[in-house]
Amino acid sequence: MRSPRRCSRNGCPRQAVATLTYVYNESTAVVGPLAAFAEPHTYDLCEPHARSLTAPRGWDVVRHEGEFEPPPPTTDDLVALAEAVREAARPAPPRPDEIEGDPHTGPQTGRRGHLRVIPPSH
Repeated sequence: MRSPRRCSRNGCPRQAVATLTYVYNESTAVVGPLAAFAEPHTYDLCEPHARSLTAPRGWDVVRHEGEFEPPPPTTDDLVALAEAVREAARPAPPRPDEIEGDPHTGPQTGRRGHLRVIPPSH
């Protein structure tokens, strides 16, 4: 399953809600809503880092006014979630020690999924 985009700051585990872009020829840092796609030379930031960003001396910071909101789940996220649920629901293949014995030697105790095979008592 695809995980949500994380903040680009080292060690920050929060989900990104804003994108930082630099306009070098104008000495400006722009912090806006999260871009639709992660692109080179941009940085995804969580809300605390987007709000507290400062720029070098002589640079301006243009910051989005209003709330930064996490992106809504996409259909890709929902499909990935459904596939993960299906995968988790599949029974595991039986281990060699859980498979019934050789037909020539008679049945042995074993497991198949959630069922247990018990040999008849003589």
